[in-house]
Amino acid sequence: MRTPSRRRPRAALATAAAGTLLAPLLTGCWAGAGGTGSGDSINVLMVNNPQMTELRKLTAAHFTRETGIKVNFTVLPENDVRDKISQDFANQAGQYDVATLSNYEIPIYARNGWLHEMNGYVAKDPSYDEQDVLASMRQSLTGDDGRLYGQPFYGESSFLMYRKDVFAAKGLTMPAHPTWRQVAGLAAEADGARPGMKGVCLRGLPGWGEVMAPLTTVVNTFGGTWFDKDWKARLDSPEFTKATKFYVDLVREHGESGAAQSGFAECLNNMTQGKVAMWYDATSAAGLLEAAGSPVRGKIGYAPAPVERTRSSGWLYTWAWGIQKASRNPGKAWKFVSWASGKGYERLVGDTSGWSDVPAGKRASTYENAAYRKAAASFQDMTRQAIENARPDDPGVQPRPVPGIQFVGIPEFTDLGTKVSQEISAAIAGRQSVGSALRKSQALAEKISEEYEGR
Repeated sequence: MRTPSRRRPRAALATAAAGTLLAPLLTGCWAGAGGTGSGDSINVLMVNNPQMTELRKLTAAHFTRETGIKVNFTVLPENDVRDKISQDFANQAGQYDVATLSNYEIPIYARNGWLHEMNGYVAKDPSYDEQDVLASMRQSLTGDDGRLYGQPFYGESSFLMYRKDVFAAKGLTMPAHPTWRQVAGLAAEADGARPGMKGVCLRGLPGWGEVMAPLTTVVNTFGGTWFDKDWKARLDSPEFTKATKFYVDLVREHGESGAAQSGFAECLNNMTQGKVAMWYDATSAAGLLEAAGSPVRGKIGYAPAPVERTRSSGWLYTWAWGIQKASRNPGKAWKFVSWASGKGYERLVGDTSGWSDVPAGKRASTYENAAYRKAAASFQDMTRQAIENARPDDPGVQPRPVPGIQFVGIPEFTDLGTKVSQEISAAIAGRQSVGSALRKSQALAEKISEEYEGR
């Protein structure tokens, strides 16, 4: 891991993290989980992705029946759940024992003492088989002290999904390793291929984990970066501008309707309902598209994340489980985490819902399982390759001050990324130009530069 030449000491980072992550407390009302977990129950706060809602359905009949531990779930959309988690964990309020955290938050939360380390639990639970967890996942959930602070529920990179039948009907061919320029051309050709069908779906919904995730991978491969190695903000650079204009133009010209309010869930619906011919997003989407009952099952092709100047461009991300340090029931919380991220849960999903629905991207054994390989034949090899080829320490064409592909690994990025996303989303909606959006964004980023440069 590279460190900036004038990086602030850890205590300063901790203060910044608390200030940034506590910001929602100063602007909104606190609402708890409706009661703390008792001795026989735990409270879990999680994002409303389909894989998590499936977990919720299975918990009572399996985990609770086996352990006697009742799980009280609070399930919220991504932007909302991030705010509520930051409130509870930064305050160490203890309302929630477990929460879904990403590989962005976990190192920061660990640095601030908000999480239980998990090495002790893993050592006493050999059946969990920590070494089976993919190395990239383990590394991304490790704190500065070398200890584990999270366990992945599922892992992902990003790739391009496209309708094979639509491409065949239009005489289009997806390159083995597409460039973004080629994708733009294909989107133009596929636009209108069927009544109401648009060429591509790209996230436009505000949020540092929404529109900024795919857009930042485009920025990286176009040669841009949020900050250079000396912490100089570069959001108004020619490379960042070129990438952003490309993305905004592509989604405005050939993207889904309502793009400025479209995130992962909306693009998933558009792809499933046949409203778009292509979609660039998380590899975890493939299992949903290929699930039993999906109207597009067997119709989707998969290609690596498009590039321009880099060899690869896919992100690295995991929704993982973190146990709050203030939890009154950390042992019971670990039992839930180990069940939800274990091999047994994957077998349960495979047997009850189908192996293509398994929350994969985290365990080597999953990719060796014959049933999973058969069910996920169209995408499992490409998913694993994308995860293993992701380069958090070197995602672009220039050195970076901190790791991160689709995010910048500093506490201030939640606020900065969200504010920048609002400007980009406004450009997608046609309310301002890309140039105007990036001028405002550069001014925001320069404030971070000043902090890290010590000026």
